[in-house]
Amino acid sequence: LSHEEFCDYWLNNHGKLGQRISPYIRMHRYVQNHRRDMQINKVFQEERNAPEPFDGVAEAWWDSWEELEGIMNDPDAQKAFQEAVEDEMNFIDLERSPIWLGEEHVIIEDGKPVPY
Repeated sequence: LSHEEFCDYWLNNHGKLGQRISPYIRMHRYVQNHRRDMQINKVFQEERNAPEPFDGVAEAWWDSWEELEGIMNDPDAQKAFQEAVEDEMNFIDLERSPIWLGEEHVIIEDGKPVPY
């Protein structure tokens, strides 16, 4: 897919799927960050000799690690996750797309440093 086709499918198809399945997987928040083809992105990429950029990055939040782990034994959640992965195969090169769990550390909030 072209970058534009990817973004359109991701937002308008997969985004709606995410809204529909979120109650089953108890997802608190889901954000799609679509790459913008701007000159400043090209400058950053050249300065760092960076690899080809991703089309976008998705972020998903759950209320706790325990809740996320708990849904792994829920058949309805498993069915919803499977539906999401099957849809992802329509627009994502899964073998080249990293996926990982992380913990957020806020460093600056509302333009001000946050103690950590």
